[in-house]
Amino acid sequence: MLNFEERTGPSVVPPVQYPDLTVPSWWRDAKLGLFIHWGLYSLPAWATLDSARAQPENAYADHGYAEWYANTVRIEGSGAWRHHRKTFGEGTTYEDLADEWRPGRFDADAFVGVLADAGARYVVPTAKHHDGFCLWNTATTPFSALRRGPHRDLIAEIADAVRRRNLRFGVYFSGALDWHVSDFPPIRSDRDLFVLRRQDEPFARYAAAQLDELIERFKPDIVWNDIEWPDGGKGSHEYGIAALLVRAHRANPNVVVNDRWGVPAHGHLTREYSVVPDILTEPWEATRGLGASFGYNQIEGPEQILTVDEAVRLLVDVVSKNGNLLLNVGPDAGGAIARAQIETLNGLGKWLGAHGSAIYGTRPWRRFGDGDSLRFTTAGDTLYLQLLQPSSGTLSWPADVPRGSATWLDGDPVDIENGRLVVPERLRGLPVAVAQVRLPS
Repeated sequence: MLNFEERTGPSVVPPVQYPDLTVPSWWRDAKLGLFIHWGLYSLPAWATLDSARAQPENAYADHGYAEWYANTVRIEGSGAWRHHRKTFGEGTTYEDLADEWRPGRFDADAFVGVLADAGARYVVPTAKHHDGFCLWNTATTPFSALRRGPHRDLIAEIADAVRRRNLRFGVYFSGALDWHVSDFPPIRSDRDLFVLRRQDEPFARYAAAQLDELIERFKPDIVWNDIEWPDGGKGSHEYGIAALLVRAHRANPNVVVNDRWGVPAHGHLTREYSVVPDILTEPWEATRGLGASFGYNQIEGPEQILTVDEAVRLLVDVVSKNGNLLLNVGPDAGGAIARAQIETLNGLGKWLGAHGSAIYGTRPWRRFGDGDSLRFTTAGDTLYLQLLQPSSGTLSWPADVPRGSATWLDGDPVDIENGRLVVPERLRGLPVAVAQVRLPS
């Protein structure tokens, strides 16, 4: 997957002054957030399942992300193109679907309750994805959930529900891509991703006006931008991204931003559907869907969804390497979460309810762990040993970890026989079992 923190856009004279983007401790302590990819694309809800095997020249025609449907459907002969003609009829455009989207009885409080019970400490819905459809009450365009099909301010409903749960609230915003106000051919390659997009000042002002609305109204704890920012908005103007970030900090001094701005300043790093091999010194965030797509894909089955064990082990691995996990939920057009996704979220929340002290508020140790069997986290003078395969029954005790005060997280002493930790039968069915030791001062 592409990374974005090193792309810096055009040189600007005089130099632009960015605010302090240091990631605050609340975010580093939170560890788990939940993304919500929900939008107009949730109505067609279709993407190729075997996109990973697509030839490079067909990577975008066979795109595996359902939220990219507005682009994929314009590639003649693609699976989405065929699906659209069969389902909605020839001549029906993607934007015609805006009047058909009806979230029905969507209850933001019940929805957010599922996310809170999963152990999330922050929630980030997509306010506007690349299709340009806005989910809040915006004055910038009639192409919005308030003016078209839903006739509801969905972001306001979710924000209120998140904050009633005392969770942190963020917004995802597509800064550089907006296909609704662009006139380019469909994107077919990574090169097209950076070429076939608007960089002009009017578009930069348009994007800035939208982000300003979100900042002023919601005072988000997180501003999560995607695919950079238009070059026309990278200067020292009031509509420039530096000025926007200053206003975001004034609205919320503890705001967190990511690295997808295309400017020489960023908050945390992002890694999408990627395996990070070691501890990163900068705070970073892993993000991926519970399945192969962020947006809801109706042809995904339970076999494509992370199991409870996989989700817990992913979280543990990311946290051991100095990261947070932003795990995505993709509800259907009505706002319902697929049963397989709910089962994974419930299992993750159950594990965190018993083992959260080894995750929340922790920091990485001097090394992340041992192979595929063990991960470390620390909090104060406590070192947590997180066993990724407790069903194996035993584990070689690390030579550089003291043994004297070792207990399981429930307080029972750890048995070490001939240099091997013995996992009690009661813990062998867990996704991850956790022991703890006191580090010498």
